[in-house]
Amino acid sequence: MIRRVEFVVQALSQTEKVFTVLVSDSMSKEGLLPLLESDKIICLQKTIEEAQNQLDQVDALLIRSATKVTTELLDKMPNVKIIARAGVGVDNVDIQAATKKGIIVVNAPDGNTISTAEHSFAMIAALLRKIPQANTSTKNGEWTRKKFQGTELFGKSLGIVGFGRIGSEIAKRAKAFQMSIYVFDPFLTKERAEKFGVTVSSLDDVLAQADIITVHTPLTNETKGLLNFDTIAKTKKGVFLINCARGGIIDEEALIYYLQNGHVAGAALDVFEEEPATNTRLLDFEQVIATPHIAASTIEAQLNVASQVSEEVLNYFEGKPVLNSINLPTISKEVYKKIQPYYELAKSMGSILSQCMRTPVNEIEVNYGGEVTTLETSITTRSLLAGFLQPRVDAPVNDVNASIIAKERGITFGEKHINSSSGYSNVISASVIGEDRTFNLKGTYVKEYGPRIIRINEFKVDFTPSGHLIYIEHIDKPGMIGLVGQLLGKHEINIGSMQVGRKEEGGKALMMLSIDKPLTESVLRELVSSEHILYVNKIDLT
Repeated sequence: MIRRVEFVVQALSQTEKVFTVLVSDSMSKEGLLPLLESDKIICLQKTIEEAQNQLDQVDALLIRSATKVTTELLDKMPNVKIIARAGVGVDNVDIQAATKKGIIVVNAPDGNTISTAEHSFAMIAALLRKIPQANTSTKNGEWTRKKFQGTELFGKSLGIVGFGRIGSEIAKRAKAFQMSIYVFDPFLTKERAEKFGVTVSSLDDVLAQADIITVHTPLTNETKGLLNFDTIAKTKKGVFLINCARGGIIDEEALIYYLQNGHVAGAALDVFEEEPATNTRLLDFEQVIATPHIAASTIEAQLNVASQVSEEVLNYFEGKPVLNSINLPTISKEVYKKIQPYYELAKSMGSILSQCMRTPVNEIEVNYGGEVTTLETSITTRSLLAGFLQPRVDAPVNDVNASIIAKERGITFGEKHINSSSGYSNVISASVIGEDRTFNLKGTYVKEYGPRIIRINEFKVDFTPSGHLIYIEHIDKPGMIGLVGQLLGKHEINIGSMQVGRKEEGGKALMMLSIDKPLTESVLRELVSSEHILYVNKIDLT
């Protein structure tokens, strides 16, 4: 039976295990239905504190922004395999700690896009037209129309910092108001900018040009305090600032300073550096409007994000692709279908290399040729690394943490795309370089036959990497095939197939056998002790 692999981790036994999922923050029950209705899932809806005695049983953790996933929390959850954030931002998750433990972190990047974009644009309109202030005044029995003279959006310059899903949706709405749009995003191509009708600009140009600036980046070391004392000073006098992304992107002390001196005409904030933000001085300014982190809080958005992460977790446990991983390359289902055969081949190749190379390893080189070079090969390289490391370390290894574990053990690795594919439509070559030995393997995928190993070191072969295998190096002498067959037959080990290869008559030769049951250590020793057999290795790919 060919080893079953999924996109991000080694396949799990799906028939026997029931998985425990902890939903530690409030989520839409309708959105959680995929988990609640699954007979493979026990779904706990408790806070971390309430679930203290069950944390060591948890296989998956679903969170929103309230739960902080720290190293200390992860240490209490040794079995957790996937963390799903029902929303976009993951700054409440220690990604590095999760990755090191081999835990996949996923989010729901699409679920609240429209909700957040609509809220952001509503905040822009409300700020410039002073709607909240006018509403409060009117409800207090006042009728002071002149006090609430506003500013039109028509013809104004909008600066968007960060042009991902939300930033691009805001641009669409701003175009309807006939605004000029300047965008700062280091990853924005000219082609995409032209598609949305926006101007690609440097951060300094956005600051200088925009009448209104809205930020839509994640909170990272690079974006924390992006709008600060120095950068806000570069904006137009009378600028309006909007933050419905993450608290801390705008330095609050700097914002207070420029509100006080009148340089900033107003600010609309849905997020703050510290939340709940009930004591911040920003709330004392009449020209500041604020909401309690509700940009994503619509009925539709909460349903969408809960549904997305529920489906992701369920897919993970069913061996299907995880599409929105933070610590792995994100791929579409279409790309996954194309890469899956090579992913499976690479995993098997890594395992074969590990089982055949029993000495310390310094370096792993992976080369790709042919049609596979048009795909995202970093995924297959991770797969090969995970397959190689799993038999060699005493900790769980998967595609998430394989590169970290390799580096910790002093193993360097790299990949290259080459022009030659050795006459095949696609080929993956891998070399494992040790202190005193190098082992080479070459594989291909043939649609009609599946994954194939086509070369071991200097020997041409052709076999399916699956099941129980025996790799034998021997001197090319008459009767060697019969000797091996007779010995295995004596121990009632049936041979399913055999591949042989040699470079020259009487020199070193190779046998690769598939057998119907595992090779025992006693039979292996008997093979090794046979005359003219140089090396024997059993390989298990079940």
